[in-house]
Amino acid sequence: MVNNKVKTIRTYTPEFKREAVQLALNSPSVLSAASDLGIPEGTLHTWVQKAKQAGECVNPMTEKPVNLGELIKENKHLNM
Repeated sequence: MVNNKVKTIRTYTPEFKREAVQLALNSPSVLSAASDLGIPEGTLHTWVQKAKQAGECVNPMTEKPVNLGELIKENKHLNM
């Protein structure tokens, strides 16, 4: 039997990725953010990890750079 299922590869704009990372960092969990966005959790985890490694991203609301490490610490503290 031949598998006729075609795998679709979705692509996302850099703006969508940045906003998704911001949402994930401000959400209770990456899973909830991914679910809200309709994207795979693993995809969003990858984007968050890459953003952490880069050290900064731009806050789309203020257009100012944000240190992700500090934002993550603050979010964890607030969610306790």
